[in-house]
Amino acid sequence: DRLVAPRRRDPATSRTARTMMRTIVLALCAASATAFAPSARSATRGMVSMGAKSAAIPFLPQPAGCDGTLVGDVGFDPLGLSSIDPKSLPQIIPEAAVQSAAEPLPTMYWMREAELKHGRLCMLAIVGCITVDSGIHFPGAKYEGLSSIAAHDAMVDSGNMGFLFTMVGIIELISGTGIAAAQAGSDREPGDFALDPLKFCADPELKAKYKLAEITHARLAMIAFSGLITQAVGVSDQFPYVGF
Repeated sequence: DRLVAPRRRDPATSRTARTMMRTIVLALCAASATAFAPSARSATRGMVSMGAKSAAIPFLPQPAGCDGTLVGDVGFDPLGLSSIDPKSLPQIIPEAAVQSAAEPLPTMYWMREAELKHGRLCMLAIVGCITVDSGIHFPGAKYEGLSSIAAHDAMVDSGNMGFLFTMVGIIELISGTGIAAAQAGSDREPGDFALDPLKFCADPELKAKYKLAEITHARLAMIAFSGLITQAVGVSDQFPYVGF
């Protein structure tokens, strides 16, 4: 058989490939870093100019719905979800809610409401999971030795899940009341339930600071909770979930 000499790579092609790879990696790093950072806004806050680029993903245009009005908005919407007409999502936004006023709440309002709700829940869930998986439980034999992964089935068997459903129902009722008020023109901000007994938000500057901190930690908690549960199921259900 005849031996075939291996082809030599074109140096120019190799350099071009390396340059493209570096560009992609740098763009992804910049996007992940700026997604959790506040962006500087000009006096035309609330308006998106033609040809403007996303602060989070600089090589993509800035989404029309991400105009910087909401705290923590850095234009991260690669799928264009913020541009969806709320009237076209009856599975997510009830038709009755959309039609309850002449001008329905914008899609970004519903998305920020959901983002804050899920982020707050994940912040609480992380604390709860780590507490339980560190060996801290309620007194009683039925709670002894439980992990966060096994707790669901155990609570169903013991009947405790009924109490949880009741609490969830109360929370959803309060949430729905707040959204209905916003729909009626109350100027309620997404996720605002006027719950500030210690007056942390009495100062406008501190309020802006805390709002940015909350949405940043909420986003981080949603990602962290997914990782925590994956680690607890796949490696070890005991804190710190390393398996040794």
